[in-house]
Amino acid sequence: MTEHIKQLVEAAKKAASHAYAPYSNYHVGAALQLEDGSIVTGANMENASYGMTLCAETVAVAKANSDGHLRDIVAIAVAGGPEGKVGDVLCTPCGRCRQILKEVADLTQRDLPVYCAHADGYDTHLLSELLPHGFGPANLK
Repeated sequence: MTEHIKQLVEAAKKAASHAYAPYSNYHVGAALQLEDGSIVTGANMENASYGMTLCAETVAVAKANSDGHLRDIVAIAVAGGPEGKVGDVLCTPCGRCRQILKEVADLTQRDLPVYCAHADGYDTHLLSELLPHGFGPANLK
């Protein structure tokens, strides 16, 4: 693992420790790397009305946006799993999160690398591989 990716994956795992997941017990953390090397994290937050649950990736993107750094996102790491076992199993962004990340990718004109943690380290995917033929801002012109 290169050092900056390792730090990003570890930040995602740590963020998962802040998850609020009383219904699924599936804790997810996300860590965004910004152009300046800083990291913005998010954790999932479940809701008794399941459809209102916030995913870790969405929380992190919204946090970066509210801090004025939406255009600075260059990569994301995701780690998930049952409490106490986060990162033991492969966790990839759900479809909704892939769509949120597509908006960021189009805005930044970057095919974002997505580092997905698992027991042996992480897998690397480009967002375009996780969401082929994605719908984005260009489709609305």
